[in-house]
Amino acid sequence: MKRLTHFQQAVEQQRRAISRRWFFRDCGVGLGAIALHSLLGGQSAAAAAAPTLVNPLAPKKGHFPGKAKRVIYLFMAGAPSHLELFDNKPQLTKFNGTLPPAEMLKGYRAAFINPSATLLGPKYKFNKAGKCGMELGETLPHLAEVADDITLIRSMQTDAFNHAPGQIMMNTGSQQFGRPSFGAWTTYGLGCESQDLPAYVVFSTGGKGSSGGASNWGPGFLPTQHGGTLFRNGGEPVLYLSNPKGVDDGLQKDSLETLNRLNAKRLGVVGDPEIAARISAFEMAFRMQHVAPEVMDLTKESKETLEMYGAEPGKPGFANACLLSRRLIEKGVRFVQIFHESWDQHGNLKADIKRNCDVTDRASAALVKDLKQRGLLEDTIIIWGGEFGRTPMVQGGDDGRDHHPNGFSYWVAGGGFKPGLTYGETDELGFNAVKDKVHVHDFHATLLHQLGFDHEKLTYRFQGRDFRLTDVSGEVVKGLLA
Repeated sequence: MKRLTHFQQAVEQQRRAISRRWFFRDCGVGLGAIALHSLLGGQSAAAAAAPTLVNPLAPKKGHFPGKAKRVIYLFMAGAPSHLELFDNKPQLTKFNGTLPPAEMLKGYRAAFINPSATLLGPKYKFNKAGKCGMELGETLPHLAEVADDITLIRSMQTDAFNHAPGQIMMNTGSQQFGRPSFGAWTTYGLGCESQDLPAYVVFSTGGKGSSGGASNWGPGFLPTQHGGTLFRNGGEPVLYLSNPKGVDDGLQKDSLETLNRLNAKRLGVVGDPEIAARISAFEMAFRMQHVAPEVMDLTKESKETLEMYGAEPGKPGFANACLLSRRLIEKGVRFVQIFHESWDQHGNLKADIKRNCDVTDRASAALVKDLKQRGLLEDTIIIWGGEFGRTPMVQGGDDGRDHHPNGFSYWVAGGGFKPGLTYGETDELGFNAVKDKVHVHDFHATLLHQLGFDHEKLTYRFQGRDFRLTDVSGEVVKGLLA
């Protein structure tokens, strides 16, 4: 019995030693309210350990110098119709009401409609914009003003044709839930330039939440601190951020220090990285109480800036979120994403396209203008697009389009992308991408390249294999780059 006891003690001692080594080598979090100490003064038991610890979200370098340092992703959830906005197809107008060619539909899977539904001509006209002559739909007059600053991709392709898997695919590189989002991979690779705000901030501004839910901005199997933090664009930035009545800074400091010491003690025993993430989250929440309200206060913006965006302080919406995105990246936030779930036009296409553009066009263009005049556009990537496009065939009588993954459009600006460029083509009916195709994995590989990463080397080992944003494919599209 005594020998068994010694054996058990040896095993327990080894387990504790491994946990401690893992903790000091890999965990890298501030403990015991180090942040509280710096803001409120005073000593804590954990402060003595501060010199040996590394902030997991500290700024990092990529595999090579990147053109871009940060990302603002305007995700148009629901899937905008490229055929009304970005991809002018006179032949579609010519053959309106006729059946599509049988050979075009071979092997095609539609979400809801019979693939042999008749063709539907564009509901809006197109105009040439800028010195580059980029063709844009007439419902995008503000975007037309910055045509020479954006890169329009007309040959996007994806593997999914329903909303939830399509959104997950576009944001994580996989249709399966549980993979890290593009924003999470970005912060995992580059860290964050702010110690007082989350590295990855998310807004939701449409009529409903995204079909893919929080998995669109989640950390997946990466450490939790790399996931997106959902902000509100009106009122208190994050629910329950303020102290409740009766809780002052002193009481909060004492409570958090005690809680963090308990968490740190448990972390040293079991080595669970989620406990480390919890400690980090408590510290971040405290710092945000002092910083976030000021950053989110749009009354500090000039009248001219508010008018340029169409923003109204205190009124939630897409315009406010775009302006807040600029303010957040100025404070060092690495990745901001706006989900505007409003583009699923199976019917009422003409009216809803106009309504959606009225809501989003001015602010999207203003973001490009604002960043450019502040010198931020050259190292910030702005992305605009949804999970797929819409069919050239009609749905809903004569005023709707179904989901379509074979060819659709995106635009990007800044971050080393070639401005004024229209890249790629779909066929004469806007059905298939036929020239310079850009698959989701290619798009992600190119974005990571501009951020300074070899997409094949930005990996994380999980369940016995190395995972990456681009799964097992993807090529950098050099033709998109300046």
